[in-house]
Amino acid sequence: MEEGGSERIDKLLSLRLSDFSRSYLQKLIREGAVLVNQKTVKANHKVNPGDWVRVTVPEPEQPDICPEKIPLDILYEDEEVLVVNKPKGMVVHPAPGHYSGTLVNAVMHHCQGKLSGINGVTRPGIVHRIDRDTTGSLVICKSDRAHQSLAEQLKEHSITRRYRAVVLGVIEGEGGTISAPIGRHPADRKKMSTLGGKKHAVTHYTVLERFYNDSLPAVRRCVFGGSKGGNTRGYTYVECTLETGRTHQIRVHMSSIGHPILGDEVYGPAKCPFSLTGQTLHAKTLGFLHPVTGAYMEFDAPLPDYFEELLCTLRN
Repeated sequence: MEEGGSERIDKLLSLRLSDFSRSYLQKLIREGAVLVNQKTVKANHKVNPGDWVRVTVPEPEQPDICPEKIPLDILYEDEEVLVVNKPKGMVVHPAPGHYSGTLVNAVMHHCQGKLSGINGVTRPGIVHRIDRDTTGSLVICKSDRAHQSLAEQLKEHSITRRYRAVVLGVIEGEGGTISAPIGRHPADRKKMSTLGGKKHAVTHYTVLERFYNDSLPAVRRCVFGGSKGGNTRGYTYVECTLETGRTHQIRVHMSSIGHPILGDEVYGPAKCPFSLTGQTLHAKTLGFLHPVTGAYMEFDAPLPDYFEELLCTLRN
């Protein structure tokens, strides 16, 4: 430990090992995986300057991922790729707390195991993903050569990805470009942020429709860290085009200019005036070069019912 005052071992580790939760680190302490001066300790043990601390993080267990007969909304399929329209609430690949009911479980059953293995046993066929509550088009790779081709196109930012979203507040003008690096939030490691972000990120947005409602309370844009102008008493229907593809990119970028996505409780207000489950964000258009033929292919996922119903409500 570096020079300074004494500190609880669990607090010290949560500060130094920010990729792990404090509860997980406390679990490691209880299991004897944390040693201070070669001795096991309790979570409230005070570490002093000069103490020697060793943490042994066990290798993650690889769970058995089972095929499940889950209906898929298929937009396109051939021997190399599968393009699906992912529904709201479905997690793309297995992760702690979500080892069944995922898109991977569904495509494993549908493709009878014929999926690329580049991303390992928990992410077969997955070359990119969208959030659980984001709907829309997603490509699955059935072969390693398809995976390599799509991964390279993603790296070169040549894949077309256009999203539809309803954001809080009325955006002035026809649209714009948000160029702001994205990284982990400095205070909340579960969130992404433009504050101190290091990964280059660019989102282009176009205003499709505005919905004014002067009866709505004005939104304090400073809550979301935005600075651009606009009527806050209303909503805006926008199309967002990704130039890059960072985690939560559209959600973070729109929030950063003071117009978080409606229903997004992570990057927007906790309360929503409509009965929504998560952000109103839909991956509508996906285009790429076929990994074998080289032909450009573009697919369009229709807006989900809840999204259409929301637009009808806002228009009336």
